[in-house]
Amino acid sequence: MLGLPDHVRVCLFDLDGVLTRTATVHMAAWKRTFDEFLRRHDPGQPEFSQEDYNRFVDGKHRADGVRGFLASRGIQLPEGGPDDPPGAATVHVISEQKNAMVLRELEEHGVEVYPGSVRYLRAVKDAGLATAVVTASANGEKVIAAGGFADLIDARIDGVVAARDGLRGKPAPDTFLAGARALGVEPGAAVVYEDALSGVQAGRAGDFGYVVGVDRVGQADALRDAGADVVVTDLEELL
Repeated sequence: MLGLPDHVRVCLFDLDGVLTRTATVHMAAWKRTFDEFLRRHDPGQPEFSQEDYNRFVDGKHRADGVRGFLASRGIQLPEGGPDDPPGAATVHVISEQKNAMVLRELEEHGVEVYPGSVRYLRAVKDAGLATAVVTASANGEKVIAAGGFADLIDARIDGVVAARDGLRGKPAPDTFLAGARALGVEPGAAVVYEDALSGVQAGRAGDFGYVVGVDRVGQADALRDAGADVVVTDLEELL
């Protein structure tokens, strides 16, 4: 009924791009942030693109995304910290600038969910499977609440939990492994749902029982290459 192998007992969902449409909000915020930085500090560089987002940023902790994208352009910045002045060229300032843009967008426009994904999530719960959201976002709790499906989620591993527990970001499997532990199962009994290449790689690296790739941006082949067992354009296709 759920399109899953019989041995799966729990479902680990990425948030942005799988359950909610906030991936487009994140892409727009990253583009504005990086384009402004490049115009100020290296104006000869091409603008931030969808491919840059897919390869270097999507699914990762904010600071890892900053480091990864800038490294692809041959740029290395000091880490910085909370005492940095506004506009300083540090990883911390760029990360905070991007987050402020996302929070402003969420406040003004709310959270839009994928209806098919929520129908699937409800079917998962009706079938008696446990659920967790596993997201790099530090705003996971706020987004889940605003999306109106908090009652369907049994555990949450987000950026706040990852920082507290010292969990490495995707493509390392740490956060998904923490999700499986929170629900009391071994990785082989869990399925990972991801739209990000880094997230699919994390699912494969953690030896999870099944990995579902969700293709929202036309990268089905890349998701398969990263380790997805199956690729859909919407979770409802699995029903």
